[in-house]
Amino acid sequence: MKKVLVVVDMQKDFIDGALGTKEAVAIVDNVAAAVKSFDGEVIFTRDTHGDNYLETQEGRNLPVPHCIQGTDGWQLDRKLEVLRTDSMRLFDKPTFGSVALAEYLKAEADLESVTLIGLCTDICVISNALLIKANLPEVEVRVIEQCCAGVTPQSHANAIEAMKMCQIQIV
Repeated sequence: MKKVLVVVDMQKDFIDGALGTKEAVAIVDNVAAAVKSFDGEVIFTRDTHGDNYLETQEGRNLPVPHCIQGTDGWQLDRKLEVLRTDSMRLFDKPTFGSVALAEYLKAEADLESVTLIGLCTDICVISNALLIKANLPEVEVRVIEQCCAGVTPQSHANAIEAMKMCQIQIV
């Protein structure tokens, strides 16, 4: 049975850039350790916006340019980029959850579990966890709480509780 680790949006703009937080900085080493020790397939996602970000619905609701394709803030944190190999899939996503990631996982045979870690618990982690759970209701979906951070500690806690209610395992 196959196990997958999804590393969600561990990008500079979410860690110590335009939308960075001290909580995001604090999980980088935990995330790197989880990637190094994981026995299975590792997949990365990357929030990806264009130069017209402020003209999009998201940009109008969150008018802070971030993760603009090709910029320094769009890049994965260097501690994670050095761990990424050519065989590890990378999904660039223009929104919170990646439909392409969910479709890829749905096509996988013998999938035992999908574990998610990364940023932000209350936006992109929960969105991807729910998409995966909806597409793969019999696959165990897990989130490692110590490898996630939200926009605020309270919104992180709220997202953790919401995922528990949706039968996503918090470890």
